[in-house]
Amino acid sequence: MATRYYLSLPDSNAARGDEPSLSFTAQGGDAFAEQLQEALRHDALFERWRLMQDEPDEVDPTLGATDPQATVAGKQHDLHIDLVVTTSLPGDVLKHRLRLLAGRHWQLRDVTAA
Repeated sequence: MATRYYLSLPDSNAARGDEPSLSFTAQGGDAFAEQLQEALRHDALFERWRLMQDEPDEVDPTLGATDPQATVAGKQHDLHIDLVVTTSLPGDVLKHRLRLLAGRHWQLRDVTAA
């Protein structure tokens, strides 16, 4: 069952993770949405992160789950960006990907059934 997450990036310039090679590079609402959608549909971001860990084989494999049907829509308001994510992935997986991409510079506004 899919869930819809309403997210906010209060300052798109600050929406970067701690590791530059894993973080958002986007400029603009559509680009942020595209990069997050890619991170949810495919495991490339997760795999890059996993291989950076001290013990990659001990990383919880459930964090690498993907949803090929995930969609993300983005809308920009000055520096503020709203994202609407529709996915069947668990919230923990979504949060992990967001931490990699945006660090702590995002907010969960609401969650509804899709």
